[in-house]
Amino acid sequence: MSDLLFSSIQVGRMSLASRIVMAPLTRSRAGAGNVPTGINVEYYRQRAGAALIITEATQISQQGQGYAWTPGIYSDAQVEGWRPIAKAVHEKGGHIFMQLWHVGRVSHPSFQPGGGLPVAPTAMPVEGKTFIVDADGNGTWADLLVPQELTLDGIKAIIADYATAAVNALAAGMDGIEIHAANGYLIDQFINSASNHRRDAYGGPVAHRARLLLEIVDAVIAVAGEDRVGVRLTPLGRFMGMGDDTPEETFDYIATALDRRKIAYLHAVEPTTFGVETDMPITPEGEAMMRLIRKRFSGTIIVAGGYDQRKAEQALADGRADMVAFGKLFISNPDLPVRFSVGAALNEADRATFFGGGAHGYTDYPSLPSSVTLEAIAG
Repeated sequence: MSDLLFSSIQVGRMSLASRIVMAPLTRSRAGAGNVPTGINVEYYRQRAGAALIITEATQISQQGQGYAWTPGIYSDAQVEGWRPIAKAVHEKGGHIFMQLWHVGRVSHPSFQPGGGLPVAPTAMPVEGKTFIVDADGNGTWADLLVPQELTLDGIKAIIADYATAAVNALAAGMDGIEIHAANGYLIDQFINSASNHRRDAYGGPVAHRARLLLEIVDAVIAVAGEDRVGVRLTPLGRFMGMGDDTPEETFDYIATALDRRKIAYLHAVEPTTFGVETDMPITPEGEAMMRLIRKRFSGTIIVAGGYDQRKAEQALADGRADMVAFGKLFISNPDLPVRFSVGAALNEADRATFFGGGAHGYTDYPSLPSSVTLEAIAG
């Protein structure tokens, strides 16, 4: 057992027993009305051995949805659907933050109020696909359309939606909020110069392109407290048409601004050749970016990006990060921390079941016998 991976840490107002985080994982298994159901409760209960669970991305409004069967946190029914999930995690001794999400242009009229076009900082073509429901009720991938440019009033409404969603998440029993500012979705679209061609207070210089993120962070802090807020970033990301002319300046500014706000943590997906969370090695430019972020942000840093146990232990030993998030490994290994602690073999994930479906590939992955779990707890 690694003394580092299984050492305790204080993150915001949480005292965590280890450095193991369950990364946010979109699984597209919400019920009618984008409401979590019993199968979602069981899924999170099984994985409550993580020191901290970050929920799947959860849309703050109907406008914010971009994929089929993803949960929301903007209706009373959704709040009630999330309550038993938070309760189940807490009963197992875990902690859970909700990741708040607006996809921006990565959407489809079938999700939008009134069937309108998705919104974005700039109306421009983008290559990519989103996961929609076809005429037969099945999930299918559809091309993205040219979005409509957000007005200033539209931006204000989205900031207010984030604050309301944060209130709702806390009402559902969440320990805190992670703001999804990564992976080519709305906030990331504003951050990156490749996707933001605005000429107003939300476009142009770095301080303008980072404005939406920081105004959302401030709005969520106002209702939740800085010690219950985290932010996820993908520096140097290329997913969904991202790219920035001056990435070092951009993320230097953002990391410094977040550090001043004393948020609970900064969650960074390490930059690889593909600019998304993969098993590929980090690039030299990515290494330099992570060093910059570590220098500028003095609080807790969570890293993600195809980590296994050995790499995670090394990242902690090197001071690269304070916690490590595991994604695919948690899909197929609900008892991942126990397996790490006793050196057990890991289950392989079935990629065909990642998005949509029922229990198969979701709650039916085997856990180790309870005797092994007790052995791990005993140390």
